[in-house]
Amino acid sequence: MRGHDEQKCFVAVNEALQVIHNKWAFQVITQLYYNRQRFNELRRNVGDISVKSLIDILRHLEKLQIVHREVYPTIPASVEYSLTEKGREYRKILLQMREWGEKWMLDSEAQVIEQTGNDN
Repeated sequence: MRGHDEQKCFVAVNEALQVIHNKWAFQVITQLYYNRQRFNELRRNVGDISVKSLIDILRHLEKLQIVHREVYPTIPASVEYSLTEKGREYRKILLQMREWGEKWMLDSEAQVIEQTGNDN
């Protein structure tokens, strides 16, 4: 890669990384990949996340067009979150990151186990 192509690559990779720059983004995307969820359901399923953090990450993902927010005119109003097509496609990136992580994590874990075993 040279010049302009390299710059385009950096911009594109940075854009992809912006989606999961928050520690909760991965969990939210993962939960919504399987089915649409209401706010409190999503909060329970994600785990130990504060209301503020979940609101912030949902707004971030909505701004990036990864998450769709649907408001139903009930009393009180019901809101459901789901992944957009762009959000569902992001799963490919996460799966590739997983494959890379598993490949190299396993090597790292094996080294740690080997070193621990040699220390005893």
